[in-house]
Amino acid sequence: MAYWNSRGLRGSAFEEMINFTNERYRQAGLALFQKIPTPITPVKMDQESRTITLAYFEKQSTVDYIGVAQGVPIAFDAKETAGKSLPMQNIHPHQVAFMAEFRRQRGLSFLLVHFSAKDEYFLLPFEILKAYWENAERGGRKSIPYDAFAQKYLIEKSGNGLLHYLDAVSLYLEETEQGSDENAE
Repeated sequence: MAYWNSRGLRGSAFEEMINFTNERYRQAGLALFQKIPTPITPVKMDQESRTITLAYFEKQSTVDYIGVAQGVPIAFDAKETAGKSLPMQNIHPHQVAFMAEFRRQRGLSFLLVHFSAKDEYFLLPFEILKAYWENAERGGRKSIPYDAFAQKYLIEKSGNGLLHYLDAVSLYLEETEQGSDENAE
């Protein structure tokens, strides 16, 4: 049984930026995304502050966000790293399995990754994640290096806290559609 403690809030500023951006996308009629909460059962509560101090996960979650943009189903997870690579231990097998199933259903799956030391944000397509995941499963590298994050998927951040990730999603969709057109020939 997995337990939650204060470490569970890592990356919360990043997720707040995504939530803020998602609300703006919704208001503009561009996309609709829902943050998927991880079901927990509280074990200990701080009675003074009325906050949960210890809880266990009822079941494994899938990804952080599911939704649709301009008719395209999308599922993605947000990850943050202070290092020069994204450790594979930050990505769970059930998340990779869910994203793979989502892709098989012709939806888009990806990670949004924040390299906090550089204050840079990237979209990492599922296909790249899958290649690194499978390599790690075979005993290879246990992280995804910064260099694996293509500059074309760099996400612009504006001063008002918006992460303009739909541009990167659009590029990923174009490349995915081109790939499926080539496979059909």
